[in-house]
Amino acid sequence: MSPPSMEQSFVIGSIQTKVGPVPRISSTLVWADRFGSYKARWRINRMNYKVDPGLYAMGKPDDKAPVVVTANYKMTFDRLRETLPGRNVWILVLDTRGINVWCAAGKGTFGTKELVGRIGSSGLAQVVSHRELILPQLAGPGVSAHLVKKSSGFKVVYGPIRAEDLPTFLDAGFKATPDMRLKSFTTKERAVLIPVELVGAFKIALIVLPIVFLTDSLWRAGAFWSDGLSHGLYSVLAVVTAILTGAVLTPLLLPRLPGRAFSFKGLILGVLAALVFMMVRWSSWETWPDRLEMGTWCLVIPAISAYIAMNFTGASTYTSLSGVRKEMRRAVPLEIGAGILGLGCWLGSHFIS
Repeated sequence: MSPPSMEQSFVIGSIQTKVGPVPRISSTLVWADRFGSYKARWRINRMNYKVDPGLYAMGKPDDKAPVVVTANYKMTFDRLRETLPGRNVWILVLDTRGINVWCAAGKGTFGTKELVGRIGSSGLAQVVSHRELILPQLAGPGVSAHLVKKSSGFKVVYGPIRAEDLPTFLDAGFKATPDMRLKSFTTKERAVLIPVELVGAFKIALIVLPIVFLTDSLWRAGAFWSDGLSHGLYSVLAVVTAILTGAVLTPLLLPRLPGRAFSFKGLILGVLAALVFMMVRWSSWETWPDRLEMGTWCLVIPAISAYIAMNFTGASTYTSLSGVRKEMRRAVPLEIGAGILGLGCWLGSHFIS
């Protein structure tokens, strides 16, 4: 395993140790760092937004300075270093394939094997005289503390959930308050997840929507632009509404929606959105093609909304892997069934006069 590159933008020098020079990093985020995080939230270069794994120095740490362990997802790394201005600490970065701590712990990349291997490859035992590592609490599912101790001699100490609580944790002698152990899921924390889901949904929608619009405009008895405005545009708006309902309204209103399953919460808002569309088109209920068209979106809007809403289960603080799998086994077949039935109604509305 090669040491971290000195050419990374946040490296401002080096500190000489028994194992050679260790990159010294800045605690100040520049415009490029914040812009990179902004792009990652919108799925731009998100899967390659990472730093070199290995040992780094913050400030001027000596052999007694604490060692903080984190993931090599750059947004996580930036959040950590931003909270430690004026601190003298060592930061051991694991190779989590550019994934944040919580997700990497669940996937196993922030795990016992990687941690033990990184301790050895960085020469950490020769850099510090103590044998303690501070890990984020959310790394717990991936790390077996007793195996780390047995294999490397280092004791694992679980720090606070939030990086901003780390200075207080350090000053208190590695003691966490009950609040530091509680993971919140506020409106703001849910809102920052929305861009990722929107981009993912609209990547597919940008392919589907032109097809839907052209089919509605060309495959009906009227003129192209007349059908496009009365049917094609209506279909496009229906799909967009379904996406916004599942990806925006559901996470924002999550605690206020009834039920435990995320798919059910998305379904409720999807049904409400479909009812609004029915009211808008109520005057077109007289012909069978229009009835089938309305039936299409009464099925498809809730199905899309419910499906997208399930994507937030991985970021929630009150879901479990077994619960998510159980929900998917129940909800996904129903969503697919509603989608297929809705597609049948939509195609039927083009054939029946």
